Amino acid sequence: MYSLLNGLSVIEASSFVASPTAGLYLAQMGAEVIRVDQIGGGPDFNRWPKADNGRSLYWENLNRAKKSVALDLGQPEGRVLLQELVRTTGQFVTNFPVGGFLSHETLAQERADLITVRVMGMADGGPALDYTVNSAVGYPDLTGPGPEPVNHVLPAWDLLTGAYAAFAMMTALHHRAATGKGQEVRIPLSDVAIGTVANLGSLAEVMYTGANRERLGNAVYGAFGRDFVTKDGTRLMIMAITPRQWTGLVKVLGIAAEIAAIEAQRGVSFDKDEGVRFDHRDLLFPLVEARVAGWAYADLKAALDGVGGCYGPYQTMHEAAHDPVLVGSNPIFGRAANPSGFDYPAAGSFATLPGLERAAPAPAPALQGVIAGAGSAAVAVLAEPGKAPLPVPEGSLYSSEFRVERVQPDHVVLRRQSDGTLITLVPGATPAAPGEAPAEPTLVTPIGELPLQPPVPAAIDASGPPPGPWLTGPALPGPVSGR
Repeated sequence: MYSLLNGLSVIEASSFVASPTAGLYLAQMGAEVIRVDQIGGGPDFNRWPKADNGRSLYWENLNRAKKSVALDLGQPEGRVLLQELVRTTGQFVTNFPVGGFLSHETLAQERADLITVRVMGMADGGPALDYTVNSAVGYPDLTGPGPEPVNHVLPAWDLLTGAYAAFAMMTALHHRAATGKGQEVRIPLSDVAIGTVANLGSLAEVMYTGANRERLGNAVYGAFGRDFVTKDGTRLMIMAITPRQWTGLVKVLGIAAEIAAIEAQRGVSFDKDEGVRFDHRDLLFPLVEARVAGWAYADLKAALDGVGGCYGPYQTMHEAAHDPVLVGSNPIFGRAANPSGFDYPAAGSFATLPGLERAAPAPAPALQGVIAGAGSAAVAVLAEPGKAPLPVPEGSLYSSEFRVERVQPDHVVLRRQSDGTLITLVPGATPAAPGEAPAEPTLVTPIGELPLQPPVPAAIDASGPPPGPWLTGPALPGPVSGR
């Protein structure tokens, strides 16, 4: 982690991959990212893979270095609190729908310079996931031997969209600094996917040729590259894109005479043009395949390293996790106190800034909820990574009647908005008896002593006292577009 974005606060209301990834990247560079969820967790809170204690390893990694607020978004007070948090910070990342209580128009009514970065599914607001977008843009039809389409496992469009959303936030901040104007930036998954296809020239290719590209399996289109197997059974990917990589491979395999014969037969030269090597792969691949099959992997690795060769052995993910170069000695990894209780290498910022000290990766926060007050009033509880929860910043809305005036270690002071009256909330005070309205709002759970998970809520008698520390309400559909 780095501190380049210290002083920048961002509210994130999102789930799954793309939108949380945007918040993660901002947090890893020093921004204060406060993720807001429905009480009990959003739709991705319990997503696989999980530890034995039920904690999601997925969730605790996509939400590292963030703070957490969980609200009852099924209640007006919870929705108002979220709106107030967004307006207070002025920066918002979400994949909630364009309309509704989190629409940019609604939020910007009281914060004209608000920046909203909204990840969407389809550009028209329709739902989409990485998997449905990927199936639509044609890549599964190019993957694998065929004839059936093959989905790749990596949610590439989610990750690209998340990175683009973080980039969009920084460009919007730059624009606001120059003009004073806020704005909404909408980033549909479908546009990121088809736009990437276009940027790589593939859209132009099929329109120019009028046909789909042939399937190549593990071969690389337009260059010399394919998987080969050594005599001791190691499968590796060998690439020769640059002239140096090609001449080095030819030297190591001792195939200069054979290559010269092929060049004379076909009237071409393979020295400089990777496309020519691709065109004549029908002769080059079998030649290289036969020579690689005569090497032990360790010897071939040493020889290719000696000429600056480009190759990579195929590994399982378990092998990659124990790779001394990829993980073991890699400075992007460190240790953190994970909510799962499992100790493992945690990734920090992918970028390395040689002139700055890299801090250890921060853990994900413990998801927290709200403290009940008089009637349906609520105060959000802010959980920082590895720290006890604290109330939200001063000035936040407590209910439609009260606003948080001051936050102290042993009490919270509210100001009545109608007449300015100050009321002190003492942690641990006893709620009113059934049927009696309390004379003033009351905290029913001490600050910093909330359970990490809400208990299963009992039925609530509207005529009785406040329901306890965890408010309940109808679950919202949550983010329905994008990831």
